Amino acid sequence: MGIVAGLDSAPDFTRIVVCDTDTGTVLRQGYAPHPVDGDRPADVDPQAWLLSLGEAAGGGLLEGVQAIGVSAQQNAVVPLDAQGGTVRPAMVGGDKRAQVAAADLIDALGGREAWAQAVGCVPQAAQPVTKLRWLAKNEPDAALRTAMLMQAHDWLVWQLLGRPVRRTTDRGGASGTGYWSAATGSYRSDLVELALGHQAMLPEVIGPADAAGTTPEGLLISAGTGETMSAAFGLGIGLGDAVVSLGASGSVMAVHPEALVDSTGMITSLADATGMHLPVVTTLNAVRTLRGTAELLGLPDLESLSELAMKSTPGAHGLVLLPYLEGERTPNLPHTAGSLAGLRRESMKAEHLARAAFEGMLCGLADALDVLRGRGVEVRRIFLLGAAAELPAVQAAAPMLFGAQVVVPQPADYAAIGAARQAAWALGVSQGQLDPRNPPVWQGATGHVLEPGDELAVGQAVRQQFVSVREQTHPGAFRP
Repeated sequence: MGIVAGLDSAPDFTRIVVCDTDTGTVLRQGYAPHPVDGDRPADVDPQAWLLSLGEAAGGGLLEGVQAIGVSAQQNAVVPLDAQGGTVRPAMVGGDKRAQVAAADLIDALGGREAWAQAVGCVPQAAQPVTKLRWLAKNEPDAALRTAMLMQAHDWLVWQLLGRPVRRTTDRGGASGTGYWSAATGSYRSDLVELALGHQAMLPEVIGPADAAGTTPEGLLISAGTGETMSAAFGLGIGLGDAVVSLGASGSVMAVHPEALVDSTGMITSLADATGMHLPVVTTLNAVRTLRGTAELLGLPDLESLSELAMKSTPGAHGLVLLPYLEGERTPNLPHTAGSLAGLRRESMKAEHLARAAFEGMLCGLADALDVLRGRGVEVRRIFLLGAAAELPAVQAAAPMLFGAQVVVPQPADYAAIGAARQAAWALGVSQGQLDPRNPPVWQGATGHVLEPGDELAVGQAVRQQFVSVREQTHPGAFRP
């Protein structure tokens, strides 16, 4: 079939991969940072995304490419006026300015359960719907001039196509907005009005294998999607697979055939890039738990913390760290703090505290996994992502605490690869060579495979130790 490109416009950079359409083999790649000064800002001129795209595609990188897929950072809102011009810079990232707006929206609709029923998620500060509320309250003139709403990947696709009258998005991107329901497959325009103060035009939601259009040069542009969905597609995960992501905070997502409505709001019901669903459960404390412990112990880095933890044994001699350092979302304890239990003379050693930090972090993520499992999500294999996944202490403890096979994938640009795979799918469908219900079969992620093996019973005992302390400290807070 030829070659296709996947473009990932992340918060800090643009990365492009050019892949063989049949196998997914990466043939060439490009990279460029976004031209943004200083620390990552909360407001970004979207032209910066186009500038880095042009630089990343330099040197004839896209020569011979027949189709392009676009992945981009989620939660970035681009408010446009009636002529298609930007009303103000795009509002991006985990925007803490909007925390009050999130609480306002939850109350305005009647609580967390009302939002979960409406769109499968409860407003958080980063979400587009919450940013619209902030805009209406703090920049009312800009809010009044806003006639059209786009996310980052919608806007980039629109620009690549020459700003046509038709504006599109996909299920994955739409499901993160807070005003589109993965369960019903439809917008809730009343929630846009609740947040922004008036209606606005919204992009048409097209199918995973659909094309958004063709450039004047004849280059097909696929639907595009958000980074999370694109990375899952690039990894090649399917039913029975989950992804545990270790950032400062943590997240657990899994492929499921239907949308999950969770009245507690612990599950965010996203759609994936294939027509399936991606329920996500988030924890606020993952690698930040490890960094805080390393600082407390006077260690220079996480590698040193891991080395120290390996000198301890499973269960950390009875030490249990509840890692709720920033409060917690799973369980919903926004105003709590972390706690350390099980202190005895023999457990008061640095290596046991180091081990307890790793086990506390992973047990918190195992709680998140249990939320999904408790709703019927099958988890046979877990992909563990993030730099901390390479640490020996993580790899030693994760399989037995998660109770499943763990795969630590080789580092790769999975979001860009997922975007390229989507482009190959749309191209194949347009040529009559692929079924719109079945994406092209590319080699999935390869990596280091870890089995729980004989350690499974030990892991269950460590989990039970954690659960007992959690229940004693915060009785009834966790109901998976």
